[in-house]
Amino acid sequence: MNVNEVAKALKELGHPTRLLIYKSIVKAGYQGVAVGNIQEQLGVPGSTLSHHISSLASAGLLSQRREGRTLFCVAQYQCLVEVVNFLQDECCIDEVQCRE
Repeated sequence: MNVNEVAKALKELGHPTRLLIYKSIVKAGYQGVAVGNIQEQLGVPGSTLSHHISSLASAGLLSQRREGRTLFCVAQYQCLVEVVNFLQDECCIDEVQCRE
């Protein structure tokens, strides 16, 4: 990931409601969670939830799939891993102790 992609992901996760939504999606695992369940859990109005989910999806943090009339959100764990790796990539590289 480049710095712009990481910055976008972190920006989207920096909003309290989006962070709670994403945490709910991550907890659901690889099968994902129905948007209606997220709405029920968090009490977020439908239009607001849709906006937040769209923002998270545009950052590559989640994908969506439809099963009949139900829309599921699935965390894109690889994106999350890449964001964390970007932050940790050069951890302590400038510290003299790490080089010895």
